[in-house]
Amino acid sequence: MKILDRYIILKYITTFFFCLVLFLAIIIVVDLSEHTDDFGKANLSFWQLLTGYYAGFVPRLGAMLFPLFVFISVIFFTSKMAGRSEVIAILSAGISFRRFMLPFLVGGFILSAFLWLGYQFVIPKANRLWADFDIKYLSSNVRPNADGKRSSYKTNLYFKLDSLSYVGFKGYDTISKTGNNFFVQRYVKNKLVYNLRASNISFDTASRKWKLGAVQERFLDSINERLILSNEKIVNYNFKPIDLRNDDYLKEQMTTNQLDKFIEAEKMRGSPNIGGLLVERYNRDAIPASCLILTVIGVALASRKVRGGSGAHLALGVLISVLYILFSRVSSVFATQGDFSPFLAAWMPNIVFGILAIYIYQKAPK
Repeated sequence: MKILDRYIILKYITTFFFCLVLFLAIIIVVDLSEHTDDFGKANLSFWQLLTGYYAGFVPRLGAMLFPLFVFISVIFFTSKMAGRSEVIAILSAGISFRRFMLPFLVGGFILSAFLWLGYQFVIPKANRLWADFDIKYLSSNVRPNADGKRSSYKTNLYFKLDSLSYVGFKGYDTISKTGNNFFVQRYVKNKLVYNLRASNISFDTASRKWKLGAVQERFLDSINERLILSNEKIVNYNFKPIDLRNDDYLKEQMTTNQLDKFIEAEKMRGSPNIGGLLVERYNRDAIPASCLILTVIGVALASRKVRGGSGAHLALGVLISVLYILFSRVSSVFATQGDFSPFLAAWMPNIVFGILAIYIYQKAPK
């Protein structure tokens, strides 16, 4: 690695982290001013805010802004080099444009790997920390809604337990982990062979099993029916309280291994939320890859010396960033709400902007 390579990589990465940290600091100040009353009503200490709220909020927000600031940092630093005629001097010295771009790609790969590791392990834990704090102190989930029930109270939950059995809840509270009017039905060759009903159900955190109350079990065959009554029954079902939450942010709070297992379980149950889960899973690979694509676009755009200097480059960079984010959101909506492939929804922005990156690279000054 030559001195020029080290210079570009170091400047690229330090510019990125400086921009990201500066912008995050501004957002934290704005967020703190907006939530001052909420924090005061909850009587929270500075340490609780730091370790319970902002320890989850900052990584969550940083991951959302990561590709945007990768792009802005590349354009800002490269346009400065172009404005000082450094790019012209480098190319005039016989260094090809492809070789000039190599240290930028190395820096982009380092940042992509950093973001990918974050999405696999760190960001889900930060999302869970932020969500738990929000539910406990800030959210309306702990307050009754218009019908007198908490918004954490789910009604009419039905799903597949295995290939032959179905489960249902008349009502279930995701906070207290208790439900009512629970039933299990098992069918063999389209005939009901087993029916369980319980007036109440709760999750025993000690045994990690479900506790049923006022249980009726019916075993049926073609001739006879057998009835068993129990005041209490402990059962180890293949679903846990986290599987019953069904909120839009649950998928963001799982590590990738947990998300993969959850997707398989939801497929078996015939869940209608598979599209959103798969988009989240594929995004964890697609978004880090976008850092490399945006790096190529940024270098190819900003290496040309133009009137307006870095200001013109930054304006164009912000426009492209907005288009990328808009494209990503629209494709995700189509996959979640429609029949669009979740894989294409996650990777389509990278495919489209990858083609754009190749075109801009070919038009860049050589």
